[in-house]
Amino acid sequence: MAHSGIRGAAAEDDVRCLTGVKTSLDRGHTLSWNFSNATVGFVCSFVGVSCWNLQENRVLALNLKAMSLAGSVPSDLQYCSAATILDLSSNAISGPIPNELCSWLPYLVTLDLSNNNLTGGIPPTLSNCNFLNTLVLAGNQLRGTIPATLARLNRLSSLDLSSNQLYGSIPPPLGDKFDANSFDGNDGLCGHPVSSRCGRSHTRTNLIIIVAAGVFGAAASLTLAYVVWRCWSPSGKRAAAGRRGEDGGWWAERLRTAHNRLVPVSLFQKPIVKVKLADLMTATADFHPNNIIVAGSPRTGTSYKAVLPDGSALTVKRLRSCPLPEKQFRAEMGRIGPLRHPNLAPLLGFCIVEDERLLVYKHMPNGALFSALESVDDALDWPARVRIGIGAARGLAWLHHGFQIPFLHQNLSSKAILLDEDNEARITDFGLARLGQRKQKELTYGSFSEEEMEQEDWRRMGAVTMVMLCETACATGHHHRSLPSRDEAPSGNDTDFSNRIELANNNLGANGSTSYPTRGQVLQACSITSGLLLALGATIRQAAHVASVEGWAVLDSSEILSSLEPLDYILVAFLPGISECAVFEMLVRVDHIVH
Repeated sequence: MAHSGIRGAAAEDDVRCLTGVKTSLDRGHTLSWNFSNATVGFVCSFVGVSCWNLQENRVLALNLKAMSLAGSVPSDLQYCSAATILDLSSNAISGPIPNELCSWLPYLVTLDLSNNNLTGGIPPTLSNCNFLNTLVLAGNQLRGTIPATLARLNRLSSLDLSSNQLYGSIPPPLGDKFDANSFDGNDGLCGHPVSSRCGRSHTRTNLIIIVAAGVFGAAASLTLAYVVWRCWSPSGKRAAAGRRGEDGGWWAERLRTAHNRLVPVSLFQKPIVKVKLADLMTATADFHPNNIIVAGSPRTGTSYKAVLPDGSALTVKRLRSCPLPEKQFRAEMGRIGPLRHPNLAPLLGFCIVEDERLLVYKHMPNGALFSALESVDDALDWPARVRIGIGAARGLAWLHHGFQIPFLHQNLSSKAILLDEDNEARITDFGLARLGQRKQKELTYGSFSEEEMEQEDWRRMGAVTMVMLCETACATGHHHRSLPSRDEAPSGNDTDFSNRIELANNNLGANGSTSYPTRGQVLQACSITSGLLLALGATIRQAAHVASVEGWAVLDSSEILSSLEPLDYILVAFLPGISECAVFEMLVRVDHIVH
């Protein structure tokens, strides 16, 4: 009778165990366990439950793989103290592995908690499961080191700790007994069988961290050196002023966003393939300054050469100031877009991106007349200059008298007269005066009548022609440079290009080489960056160490950083200095060779 009483109490404990498991983990009611049946051995018919004897409610094994269970490992498992198998794999169980698990289930032979969401570390107390043959904890989010106490499990024949976030050295007895597959997917682990040794032999993740931090530090130190040079160096201030005067700085950054790159380019003739802003940005290398060309007056905007994938070229002009709303701007484009004349540069299309206005022209391979007049190697002969002057006059006359409302140029100069492949004159920037503010027109030309505007166009055309013809007539057997651009237009308004040349010359050293930050400025910036990196790394390592000891949740990167050796942090901190000095010396040498 006493023996029967003990067995009855044990059976009640196992029922309590299963009740707690269902209550804690079966939130989706996947387990169809019915506890209302009080017959002997009724739990043995439950799905996933195996009993020692069908005539008693003593649980031998819990095989609850892929049952859509969720929650933390329940403490009610302690009432299934006779169980030898616990398989809760491929569920959504979270939280840490209880330290008391082996005291709850001291006879465990198989423990499979793989493919769940378990966190925390591997409890060293798992070594108290003296009969354990199989331990599978793969596919979780377990952190920390592998407890050396697991080597005490003499009967352990199968171990799988793969695909976690473990780090540190693998206990030698475990490394000698099991192959690398048991530890795969834990980039922070070292030692046999995943690597030769720990310490100075870095894992792949550690090496990536060191190299990435070094590269980042080098970039940061170069950036800091550039900021110091730009803000405090006189040559840096002049260079910044030159860039602001030329193109306004960072306007192209806004165009690089994903939604802007998909903006279509409106073309006046239906194209075979639709063109988007992204195509123009690719063709101009994101409007790189190296692609700036002289094509029209710089007062109206900056022109870029765009080279398409098929090798053909376009000219893209960014208008400097256009206060017109989009609807009115499109109307103006509708007026000047269809204009076609042998002495006009064809306007092919336009693009509206936020407050930016881009115009797309046919590219003129021989550039602007201004550049041809300034050329020393390929000077224009007398017939060519006469032909160019007559062609430009024809184009201007057609704009003035070919329409009921004339198109007044108002910005005519040798920069607004382009040369096509046959060296024929092509006027550009026509019609753009209407896109500017009336107030700006009055500031530039005064309050003129329409006729006086027209007269100004012809006066400027005459000035350009006189420069071309007088230069040849006055030549004395050798090339004579053309008159300065300010003499092309007596009004003195076409001096932007000369200003840019002057600013560029100011940014050149005495020998014509580019002015760089001094070596002292660079090293000072590098030292500051290295010191900050060293302090930051030490702080993160210490914080991660404290968090790991206390059991706090920390970022994966911090866990890995805490595993780095102090020498690694010194290397990370001073690697920027080494790489930065190499880059600096390379730039200086390349600049010296070029010049």
